[in-house]
Amino acid sequence: MARTREDDVSRLDEAARAGWLYYVAGNTQDEIAAKLGLSRQSVQRLVSLSVSAGLVRVRIDHPIAACLDLARRLKDRFGLRFAEVVPSDPASSSTTLGIAEACAAEMERRLSQASPLVLAIGTGRTLKAAVENLPPMACQQHRIVSLTGNIALDGSASIYNVIFSMADRVGAPHYPMPLPVVVSSPQERALLHEQKVVQSTLSLAARADVTFVGIGQLGDRAPLFIDGFISSEERAELDGLDAAGEICGWVFDAGGRIIDCAFNDRVASAPLPPIDQGEVIAVAMGPAKRPGLRAAAGRLVNGLITDELSAKELLAEQP
Repeated sequence: MARTREDDVSRLDEAARAGWLYYVAGNTQDEIAAKLGLSRQSVQRLVSLSVSAGLVRVRIDHPIAACLDLARRLKDRFGLRFAEVVPSDPASSSTTLGIAEACAAEMERRLSQASPLVLAIGTGRTLKAAVENLPPMACQQHRIVSLTGNIALDGSASIYNVIFSMADRVGAPHYPMPLPVVVSSPQERALLHEQKVVQSTLSLAARADVTFVGIGQLGDRAPLFIDGFISSEERAELDGLDAAGEICGWVFDAGGRIIDCAFNDRVASAPLPPIDQGEVIAVAMGPAKRPGLRAAAGRLVNGLITDELSAKELLAEQP
């Protein structure tokens, strides 16, 4: 007989109950089996389902000494105000493993404070994964503002613009950037930035207390190109700039300087908040991101969430 939707919901209810008894209440699987009137094997399957279905999220709070030491060294080396390093899994190909959860925890810590703050956020896969790990919160005292637009070349909205999903989770007033990431000309950008709704969003972004951004690499796998924000011709244009990476569309060189070029003249994103006025935290890991991380650290960003391997590579390079 085919399973019904009611059967699936009932099984998730059982999995949630078993997961709570195991991870929160600290029961053994034998104890849970006795309480629920199930076999130990059934309890094992339910506990496993509670994790695979996303009903249980595990956060390890024990500090890992090696990662803490790497974070301290990153702060000293690059003059950062904040750094967090998570363990690496050399066998994983994920570009968000661990750092998305760490970013979510840091966002949650900032949003839990009583005093109002302006939180600015960029876009991308890592930030999307981080927001998906945020717990439901009530944060009416804060304001969330997007640094960049979410409209692609064909007029569609990017799934990696996270401000709406973040606002749904934390209940804070939110201010999207109703623009493409890159426009056709400096004149078009000036015209769009003159709009009242855009001016208010740009003004709020400039006053951000804390900002979370991803770092994009360039080349064939550039997120700007893969996600449909720029054309193949514009991607080729970027290849000739000798750039280290991009943040919210702004392309920068190995010295952490926003490049004075025709491409950046068409970027419609808000300027990156200055690091002497607030915290700008980059969240990135992996070899493709490393040139951008190295260039931005201490210059465009004063905070960093990365993994152990990336931290070691950054510290191994000559200043």
